[in-house]
Amino acid sequence: MSGDEILECGEEILTEELTDLAFGMFTIFMEQQLEMEGICIYRAVEAGSDLTAQCGVFLASFIDAYPQLAPALAALGTAADIAGLYATGEGIVPTKTTKSYWIQQDRPGVASGSTAVEGAGKWLIFLPSEDVDAGWQKIRNATVAGILGIGAKVSTAKENEDSHDDCKVIYVFTADWSDEADVMRVREVLKNLGFVSRIGYKRNLDTYAGEYREKGKRVTYYSA
Repeated sequence: MSGDEILECGEEILTEELTDLAFGMFTIFMEQQLEMEGICIYRAVEAGSDLTAQCGVFLASFIDAYPQLAPALAALGTAADIAGLYATGEGIVPTKTTKSYWIQQDRPGVASGSTAVEGAGKWLIFLPSEDVDAGWQKIRNATVAGILGIGAKVSTAKENEDSHDDCKVIYVFTADWSDEADVMRVREVLKNLGFVSRIGYKRNLDTYAGEYREKGKRVTYYSA
């Protein structure tokens, strides 16, 4: 959702939801800027680096680009407060993220939005909450290293009324569901990373068509 679209529907969004959305948009903005400098937010946080200075610089740039989001971000506090959120794992560690339903990691060099195109698809890995942080770290790092697919995302600790159990899910995206060789190559890499139990692969076009799990209904295109 663009900043202008947020303005149009802002009155319909609860203040907390708008603040969380603004934080998510700022995080994406900052990630893009830092990537050009060869820096990953998660690597900086895991190394114990203080991101207050970077947050200050990019916060000013972000507000210049999206002035309508300034009040929502101000609700989070100063640049130091936002850096403090990252330091505690917000937006980085699934079980410590409460401002976004998902954490996403694109493979470097992949065009923004590539994981959302209809021709793409994803392997679905369901994990109990106690295992999701370690599982996500493996998949995130492999995605950044360029040995998996075009991107990955993981569900977080943010309360979701659509969730019916305590399991979390990691999506591992490939560019073309019809490229079976590449789909299965990614599956082999996942096995090498320790995800050896049988999992399913779902095409984006089926997701967009509203095809979800129902008794007796097959919605995964591949299973391995």
